[in-house]
Amino acid sequence: MSALERLAATIATRRGADPESSWTARLLASGPEKCAEKFGEEAIEAIIEAVRGDRARLTAEAADVLYHLLVMLAARGVTLAEVLAELERREGVSGISEKASRPD
Repeated sequence: MSALERLAATIATRRGADPESSWTARLLASGPEKCAEKFGEEAIEAIIEAVRGDRARLTAEAADVLYHLLVMLAARGVTLAEVLAELERREGVSGISEKASRPD
Protein backbone atom coordinates (compact mmCIF):
# COMPACT_ATOMS: atom_id res chain seq x y z
CA MET A 1 0.00 0.00 0.00
CA SER A 2 1.41 3.38 -1.00
CA ALA A 3 1.60 6.42 1.25
CA LEU A 4 -1.24 7.98 -0.77
CA GLU A 5 -3.42 4.91 -0.27
CA ARG A 6 -2.66 4.90 3.47
CA LEU A 7 -3.56 8.59 3.65
CA ALA A 8 -6.85 7.98 1.82
CA ALA A 9 -7.65 5.14 4.25
CA THR A 10 -6.89 7.38 7.23
CA ILE A 11 -9.14 10.11 5.84
CA ALA A 12 -11.94 7.56 5.42
CA THR A 13 -11.63 6.48 9.06
CA ARG A 14 -11.71 10.08 10.27
CA ARG A 15 -15.13 10.72 8.72
CA GLY A 16 -16.85 9.65 11.93
CA ALA A 17 -14.29 11.12 14.33
CA ASP A 18 -14.88 14.02 16.68
CA PRO A 19 -14.26 17.30 14.81
CA GLU A 20 -12.74 18.69 17.99
CA SER A 21 -9.99 16.06 17.94
CA SER A 22 -9.31 15.65 14.20
CA TRP A 23 -8.58 18.27 11.56
CA THR A 24 -9.77 15.85 8.88
CA ALA A 25 -13.05 15.25 10.71
CA ARG A 26 -13.46 19.01 11.10
CA LEU A 27 -12.96 19.57 7.37
CA LEU A 28 -15.38 16.80 6.44
CA ALA A 29 -17.97 18.09 8.91
CA SER A 30 -17.73 21.54 7.32
CA GLY A 31 -19.12 20.14 4.07
CA PRO A 32 -17.89 19.50 0.55
CA GLU A 33 -17.91 23.17 -0.43
CA LYS A 34 -15.52 24.09 2.39
CA CYS A 35 -13.32 21.10 1.52
CA ALA A 36 -13.20 22.31 -2.09
CA GLU A 37 -12.36 25.83 -0.95
CA LYS A 38 -9.51 24.54 1.19
CA PHE A 39 -8.20 22.44 -1.71
CA GLY A 40 -8.23 25.55 -3.90
CA GLU A 41 -6.29 27.55 -1.32
CA GLU A 42 -3.65 24.85 -1.09
CA ALA A 43 -3.41 24.57 -4.89
CA ILE A 44 -2.78 28.32 -5.13
CA GLU A 45 -0.07 28.07 -2.48
CA ALA A 46 1.59 25.29 -4.49
CA ILE A 47 1.43 27.41 -7.65
CA ILE A 48 3.09 30.29 -5.83
CA GLU A 49 5.91 28.04 -4.64
CA ALA A 50 6.32 26.58 -8.14
CA VAL A 51 6.79 30.10 -9.51
CA ARG A 52 9.19 31.06 -6.73
CA GLY A 53 11.29 27.96 -7.35
CA ASP A 54 11.79 26.81 -3.76
CA ARG A 55 11.84 23.01 -4.11
CA ALA A 56 11.39 22.26 -0.41
CA ARG A 57 8.42 24.59 -0.03
CA LEU A 58 6.88 23.32 -3.26
CA THR A 59 7.25 19.75 -2.01
CA ALA A 60 5.51 20.65 1.26
CA GLU A 61 2.72 22.49 -0.54
CA ALA A 62 2.29 19.61 -2.99
CA ALA A 63 1.81 17.26 -0.03
CA ASP A 64 -0.86 19.64 1.31
CA VAL A 65 -2.56 19.67 -2.10
CA LEU A 66 -2.68 15.87 -2.23
CA TYR A 67 -4.10 15.67 1.30
CA HIS A 68 -6.77 18.28 0.62
CA LEU A 69 -7.62 16.67 -2.73
CA LEU A 70 -8.27 13.39 -0.95
CA VAL A 71 -10.40 15.15 1.70
CA MET A 72 -12.40 16.91 -1.01
CA LEU A 73 -12.95 13.63 -2.84
CA ALA A 74 -14.02 11.93 0.40
CA ALA A 75 -16.47 14.74 1.08
CA ARG A 76 -18.21 13.84 -2.20
CA GLY A 77 -17.87 10.08 -1.75
CA VAL A 78 -15.23 9.61 -4.44
CA THR A 79 -12.48 7.15 -3.54
CA LEU A 80 -8.83 7.16 -4.47
CA ALA A 81 -9.45 3.75 -6.07
CA GLU A 82 -11.96 5.35 -8.44
CA VAL A 83 -9.49 8.07 -9.41
CA LEU A 84 -6.72 5.53 -9.93
CA ALA A 85 -9.05 3.41 -12.08
CA GLU A 86 -9.75 6.47 -14.23
CA LEU A 87 -6.02 7.11 -14.59
CA GLU A 88 -5.50 3.47 -15.58
CA ARG A 89 -8.30 3.79 -18.15
CA ARG A 90 -6.50 6.77 -19.67
CA GLU A 91 -3.05 5.15 -19.60
CA GLY A 92 -1.53 4.91 -23.04
CA VAL A 93 -4.11 7.26 -24.55
CA SER A 94 -2.92 10.51 -26.03
CA GLY A 95 -3.99 13.49 -23.93
CA ILE A 96 -5.28 15.15 -27.07
CA SER A 97 -7.37 12.11 -28.00
CA GLU A 98 -8.65 11.67 -24.45
CA LYS A 99 -9.81 15.30 -24.23
CA ALA A 100 -11.48 15.07 -27.65
CA SER A 101 -13.47 12.02 -26.50
CA ARG A 102 -15.03 13.86 -23.54
CA PRO A 103 -18.63 15.03 -23.90
CA ASP A 104 -19.05 18.82 -23.96
